[in-house]
Amino acid sequence: MSANTIEHNRRRFDFDGVDAIWLFGYGSLIYKVDFPFLERRPASIQGWARRFWQGSHDHRGTPEAPGRVVTLIEQPGALCKGMAYRVSPNVFEYLDVREKNGYLRFRTPMTFDNGSHAEGLVYIATADNEAYLGEAPEPAIAAQIAASSGPSGPNSEYLLRLADSLRQLEADCPHTFAIEVCLRGSASS
Repeated sequence: MSANTIEHNRRRFDFDGVDAIWLFGYGSLIYKVDFPFLERRPASIQGWARRFWQGSHDHRGTPEAPGRVVTLIEQPGALCKGMAYRVSPNVFEYLDVREKNGYLRFRTPMTFDNGSHAEGLVYIATADNEAYLGEAPEPAIAAQIAASSGPSGPNSEYLLRLADSLRQLEADCPHTFAIEVCLRGSASS
């Protein structure tokens, strides 16, 4: 599948008659909220784990030197905590462009921190997109992140802002925090 998913996403869901829909954010959508929303609430989704396995050719890297950003992988028993936004469907005109580098919109059940539930949408970069980098040792991921930068800034900024945001949410993400430790360790040596 092409890394540019804008048109694919626009054909995936029909928003006719829908006034608002929930969107689950687990990466930069937690801390870079540059879109209008009607409501924001901490939430989680079951059976998914956050991983730095997606290449970023358009925001945190370049086609020649891609950065690494998060996607979700299926993992039984996992819990991915993030932020849910209730948005107007027209927000996806912007978000489909922002998340175009391999991400597809999928439906997902979400659980809010108060125990209530809702269905929403989530962007996931699957292994069949051209920008997918896949698994690598955490020190190697940290080294790639340390060396990458793109139009949205240094890839390290993405990692550090995400790690800080996850701590504020009291989210447990050993993968993200291990890469952060590797990055900080390499910066101090």
